[in-house]
Amino acid sequence: MMQTYDIPDGLIYNVPVMLALTIGSYLLGIYLKNKSGLSLLHPFLICIPTIVAILYFTGVPCSFYMEANGIIEFMLGPSVVALGLLLYDHMETIRKNALPILISVFTGSVVGVGSVYLLCRIFALDEIFVKSLEPKSVTTPIAMDLSASLGGNVSLTAVSVVLCGFIGAVAGPVFLRMFRIGNPVSRGLALGCSAHGLGTSRAIETGAVEGAVSGLAIALMGLMTAIVIPIFNLLFPLQQ
Repeated sequence: MMQTYDIPDGLIYNVPVMLALTIGSYLLGIYLKNKSGLSLLHPFLICIPTIVAILYFTGVPCSFYMEANGIIEFMLGPSVVALGLLLYDHMETIRKNALPILISVFTGSVVGVGSVYLLCRIFALDEIFVKSLEPKSVTTPIAMDLSASLGGNVSLTAVSVVLCGFIGAVAGPVFLRMFRIGNPVSRGLALGCSAHGLGTSRAIETGAVEGAVSGLAIALMGLMTAIVIPIFNLLFPLQQ
């Protein structure tokens, strides 16, 4: 049941308008990206500031906006499950490359966790930053659960995951071209392991095999990171 919010009556304070704001902002991002031809203008980069600005200047509570867009949040589940169709269509390719995929995901997990630990130590950041940023390379729900179990700041984790996904989705294809990585399995693994959901959406645009492998990498990366972080922290205790 929709909660009651202490906000003024008006045209903008209703569910259809909030849904239109989300969809319209995303379509605006796509239009600007296609019009400019700049990969840096990812729809994600346009969508979020637009929504935040409109909510701020109209005074609409974020909680109301989130609940009004509940149907979109609900559809995230089926959209993830839909990746299973790509996996099924390319199961033979995945089966043939099972060992390289597992090794790559394990390596990506170790590098993701280890790089955070190393950088936080170089810049003498507090332990809370290490715990909050270690899960940055996995999808948001898993990352937030891992951060909470470690005692990290869940909000900081969520922001780092979003930034990691955005940077990976924008810069990932550039680096793949720069290093002339043309194998679709390798490309899918790189985008899925480094940029989770946003990387997978970019991988699907690149090709079906890339999308299937990237979707698999999201799940395996989450599982592998959940195993790697406790072992890593046990081997390298967080000491001030």
